[in-house]
Amino acid sequence: MKSVLVSPSTLRPDTTAGQAKMVYPVLGAISLTHLLNDMMQSVLLAMYPILQGNFDLSFAQVGIITLAFQFSASLLQPLVGRFTDRHPLPYSLPIGMGFTFCGLVLLSMAWNFPMVVLAATLVGAGSSVFHPESSRVARMASAGQHGLAQSIFQVGGNIGSSIGPLLAALLIVPHGQRSVIWVSAAALIGMLILYGVSRWYAANLTSTRGRQSLHKVDNGLNRGQVFGALSILLLLIFSKFFYLASLNSYFTFFLIDRFHVDVQQAQYSLFVFLAGVATGTLVGGPIGDRIGRKRVIWGSILGTAPFSLALPYVNLEWTLILVFCAGAMIASAFPAIIVYAQELMPGKTGTVSGLFFGLAFGMGGIGAAGLGRLADATSIAFVYHLCAWLPVLGLVAFFLPDMRQRPAA
Repeated sequence: MKSVLVSPSTLRPDTTAGQAKMVYPVLGAISLTHLLNDMMQSVLLAMYPILQGNFDLSFAQVGIITLAFQFSASLLQPLVGRFTDRHPLPYSLPIGMGFTFCGLVLLSMAWNFPMVVLAATLVGAGSSVFHPESSRVARMASAGQHGLAQSIFQVGGNIGSSIGPLLAALLIVPHGQRSVIWVSAAALIGMLILYGVSRWYAANLTSTRGRQSLHKVDNGLNRGQVFGALSILLLLIFSKFFYLASLNSYFTFFLIDRFHVDVQQAQYSLFVFLAGVATGTLVGGPIGDRIGRKRVIWGSILGTAPFSLALPYVNLEWTLILVFCAGAMIASAFPAIIVYAQELMPGKTGTVSGLFFGLAFGMGGIGAAGLGRLADATSIAFVYHLCAWLPVLGLVAFFLPDMRQRPAA
C-alpha cells in the first residue's frame, strides 16, 4: 500500500524553483490516513449509547469522555506544532497513529468508566501529533493551491467521521464493545501509509518545494490587525464547534428522545449529518482559493443559521435534510479558516495548524461537557433550541481584514 500511495519517484526532492506541481499521491495518502484517524475517533463518539448502557453513564459522564478525548488533543497540538516548526519530526506521524492504536485496544477491553476515559485520552493524543504535521505536509504538497490541498486533507477526516457511526451500527452495536479491537487494525494500516508519507516529508523538507511552501510572506497587516483577526477567528471557532458538539455528541440522543428511533437507526441518521460535513469540507477550500477565504468564512457560518434555527421544529424526514445542509454549510468554513490563519502568521504553519485544530477539539470538548450538564439539568430538546442560535455569530466574520500576499523582503 505504501508503494502505491507514495512511489519511489515521488520521494525524490523537488529542486527546480517555479515548476512545482501538486503532489496528489502525498495528498491522497494523508487524506486517507486522516480518514482512518477520524473514523476511529468517530467510532468512540458513536459508541456513546453503548457505553452509557454498559456503565450506566449520565449525560455529564458522556461529556467527560468527550472532554478527555478532545482535551488530550487540544492541549498538545499547539505544543507539537510549535516544536515542529523549529525542529521538524517527519517520522512522528506513524508514532502518533500508534497512540490511537493503543487507545482502541484499551477501549475494547475497558471494564469501568475510568478505563474508558483513559482510552479516549490516548486516542486524542494520537490526533495531537497527526494534525499539525499532516497539515504541514498538505501545504508542502499544495504548490500554492493551499485551500484545495487543505480541503483534500480535511475531507478525508470528514469522510472517516461519517463512516464511524456506520461501522458502529454494523459492527459494534450487534457484537458489543469488544469488537472495537477489529477497528484498531485501521491504525496499523495508517502507520504503514504514514511511514511512506514521512519519507517524502523528510526528503523534501529542505528542498526548494519545502522552502517555498513554508517561507514567510508579507500579508500587509500590522500586529494589531493580526491580533484582532485572530480574536474574530476564535469567536468563530467557538460558534462552529459548540454547534458541531451539540450534533456530534448528542444528535443520536435527540433523535431517540424526540422521534423514538432505535440506536441503530440513530447511528444511520448521524451518518447523514457527517456526510454533509464531508461535502462542505471538500468545497470550502477551493472556493476560498477563487473568491477569497473571508467570504467563505462568514458566508458558511452565517449561512448555517436558517437550517439550524428550523431544525428543532420539523419532523424526522426534514430533520435529516436540514441536518445535512447545516453540516455542509458550517463545515465549509474550516479549510478557509486554517489557511486564512496560516496567512495571518506566515512561517508558523505547524503552530497555527496545531493551535486551530487544537481549538477545534478543545471547543468541542468544552461544548460536549457543558451541553451534557445542561441536558441533564433541562432536556436534550432545550439544548438544540439554544444551540440553534450559535451560527448567527458568523456575522462577526465581516470584520476580518483582507490580506495582500507579497514575498517578504
